[in-house]
Amino acid sequence: MIHIRPYQSTDWSRLCKIHDASRLDELGLTVGTDAFLTLEQTAENEGLFDGNLFVAEVDAVVQGFVAYNDEELTWLYVDPKCYRNGVGRALLQHAVANSAPTMTIELLEGNRPALKLYLSEGFKVVERIEGQLEGNEEFAAVGLVLRQ
Repeated sequence: MIHIRPYQSTDWSRLCKIHDASRLDELGLTVGTDAFLTLEQTAENEGLFDGNLFVAEVDAVVQGFVAYNDEELTWLYVDPKCYRNGVGRALLQHAVANSAPTMTIELLEGNRPALKLYLSEGFKVVERIEGQLEGNEEFAAVGLVLRQ
């Protein structure tokens, strides 16, 4: 069973492990792993703690996290060992249920697993944007904007 609860400071080291492993997978599908920065390097500058932050526990172990505000999902990462087990979907559904009626998501083009999840939950691609990778601007990136 997946239990969603608010983030606690004692979750920090687990979030770092989840983000860093999952981010490498994400970058491997998109701009390349040379663009990798750890959660410790990016959390503050990219606003991890600026909105709502929740974690998903399975058997009392944090296996994923989501950050969002009323209009945008800003972070969603799941431990690679838990991919395709409903953790990401549960976190996404939690964010959608607790935000404004219309939520926006940006993701890197090429991240097919994330795109498949968002589309299956009713999101639609509304824009394609080219620019620099947020948080590591020395890398070019292409993103997709999705909206419910």
